[in-house]
Amino acid sequence: MYTYRKIMKILLGTACVLCLLFRARADGIGKYKFTEDFLFGIASSAYQIEGGYKENGKGENIYDHYTKTDHKKFYNGSNGNIACDSFRKWRTDVKLLKELGVHFYRFSISWSRILPSGYANNINGDGLRYYNDLINELIEHDIQPMVTMYYNDLPMTLQQLGGWTNPYMAYYFEDYARILFSYFGDRVKLWITMDTSQKGYGDDNYPPYLNQPGIANYLCQHVMLLAHAKAYHLYDDEFRTIQKGKVGIAINSTWYEPGSFSPEDIAAAETAREFKIGSLMNPIFHTDGNYPKIVSERVDNVSKSEGYLQSRMPSLLPQEADYIQGTYDFAGLNIYTTYLVKQGYTGNNITCLNKDANVTFYQDPEWTKTNSDWLRVVPEGARKVLKWVKDKYDDPEIFITENGFPDTGEINDVKRIQYLQKYLKAILESIHEDEVNIKGYTVWSFMDSFEWTAGYSEKFGLYSVDFSDPDRKRKPKKSTSWYKKVIKERRVVDLKEVTSSLKG
Repeated sequence: MYTYRKIMKILLGTACVLCLLFRARADGIGKYKFTEDFLFGIASSAYQIEGGYKENGKGENIYDHYTKTDHKKFYNGSNGNIACDSFRKWRTDVKLLKELGVHFYRFSISWSRILPSGYANNINGDGLRYYNDLINELIEHDIQPMVTMYYNDLPMTLQQLGGWTNPYMAYYFEDYARILFSYFGDRVKLWITMDTSQKGYGDDNYPPYLNQPGIANYLCQHVMLLAHAKAYHLYDDEFRTIQKGKVGIAINSTWYEPGSFSPEDIAAAETAREFKIGSLMNPIFHTDGNYPKIVSERVDNVSKSEGYLQSRMPSLLPQEADYIQGTYDFAGLNIYTTYLVKQGYTGNNITCLNKDANVTFYQDPEWTKTNSDWLRVVPEGARKVLKWVKDKYDDPEIFITENGFPDTGEINDVKRIQYLQKYLKAILESIHEDEVNIKGYTVWSFMDSFEWTAGYSEKFGLYSVDFSDPDRKRKPKKSTSWYKKVIKERRVVDLKEVTSSLKG
């Protein structure tokens, strides 16, 4: 009997043959090009690359704290105390970015470097100077800064209050946003309020290790939405007229594909999308401005069946829903991989999400593996999630804020190039065939860096960093030459066009 995946492979195989017959071109990649106004960028985050964890008045964040107090939870006991040492080597890094030819650089600002205590009554001038110098250097080299205000590294003082489960975090984040807009908004025109990960709230795998599944993760999501909205309204009310920038949010946008043609699995996949993507996007981007109905109803019903007197997932009050709805200038989508979904949940590793959504997630073992257990190469999922977002949320302006491939650090990183080729081809098809409003694309990541609890074992960078060298020397991988050519020629470049002139 043919399974859903086998049938899909046959159909995809047929489609590939037709493509070869009717779409063949000299470049061997595809018929489409990126428009002249399309922006290419590359990304990093503060804790992952900066180092300087005690330098110039910086305060302690949750990763500073837990890599010190619970170092066994990090691969080889590693930490970001020095990381890539970008705190000292930022001028070198900007030169590399200039050589690469990117139009923008997405980086995050360390909250605790700007506000050592987490609160706005104590602004660290040295922290302001560091980011001010970085922004000026980028602009001097015609590279647009895309600033993420918050990326996983909450000040420890605020975590001690409950972190993103505490509703007052929205007010503290607004204060922090005001400082960033005030000091940098005259030059920064692309803002991302936050990367919306809830890791460590419903699990014990990442800081802050709250491990209250089905409660803390929903509270985290709720408060993050309110914090984002506060920052957006602040910009709208007090800064937009003069600064004329844009404010968005970055959302992990894995695609969830039904594991079979059965109505049950098709419905399960859509439920998974609503839980994983819609729970964050719906309140901001949908005209109804609230959590997806299926998510609220399922959590409410499961909560009652478990003996709770009220839903484990907080409701958005009407005034909160109105406040959050429409708080975007663009959607930032982090796109890496795809999961298959079937109805029901079984096994020993049952999460609260499995129970609440009544689904099981898995991946096809035949999909190409990477150096991260969770990431397999499924470029068609990128096109599907982009189309889903377009159709569901009335065609918002989209930046792909992350897309990348982990390996073990090869300089001759052919597999990374092949991954990026496939995903960029899918993105071009999204633009030209599905008419998705994609304005820019960001490779994750600029250089090999501290990948959270995986330490330095997973290498996403286009540049290699020698972490055994006190000077943290950078070395370009083959993907740098490939991406540089993609940017310059605005097309998906064939591997053979760049590797013949490079030495491994």
